[in-house]
Amino acid sequence: MRFRDRRQAGEELAEPLRIRQREGRLPDPLVLALPRGGVAVAREVAAALDAPLDVLVVRKIGAPYQEELGVGAMAGDEVPLLDEEALRHLGIGEAALAPVIERERAELRRREGLYRQGRPAPDLRGRTVIVVDDGLATGSTARAALRFVRRQAPGKVLLAVPVCSPEGAESMRAEADEVVCLHRPAAFMAVGLWYENFDQLTDQDVLEALHVQL
Repeated sequence: MRFRDRRQAGEELAEPLRIRQREGRLPDPLVLALPRGGVAVAREVAAALDAPLDVLVVRKIGAPYQEELGVGAMAGDEVPLLDEEALRHLGIGEAALAPVIERERAELRRREGLYRQGRPAPDLRGRTVIVVDDGLATGSTARAALRFVRRQAPGKVLLAVPVCSPEGAESMRAEADEVVCLHRPAAFMAVGLWYENFDQLTDQDVLEALHVQL
């Protein structure tokens, strides 16, 4: 099963969530997208639920000289969440990650400032928060996002993704009240393989989804 694009994935992901909403299981919903890719999916979900859409900027922390190899993630001003086992396996000390963390923190703040344009972050207290991304592989960024959301005292937290690895979904059960995933292929490999069109989104795409004018 492959999605045509993120829009179709969002439309399909919205269906099981609308069922939960009709059953009264999603009171006072708020959709938080993980930019950039998750925004195009979350826009369809928010529209279907008639819920507000906002973003939660999370940055993956890559290994030095191997940026695509994630060894952690960070959200907001929280302490980075690091994969200690991966660091031990690679023989990397936390001190070696300091420049990477500093760079990713700067990019996180740049994106937050650009996407919010002075708007305050949404108040999550007591709300049903639905964290949406375009897919879930290892779950490092999703874990950082969910823990950040948890600390804001929401009423309920869901993670919703169109496609996920079985291992990633299982690991998120301890972080979210519910994980909603449409497809869990055994041979997962990478999120982009499950989309016919997986073009990288731009900051402008995010701003348009949020109806933010520069």
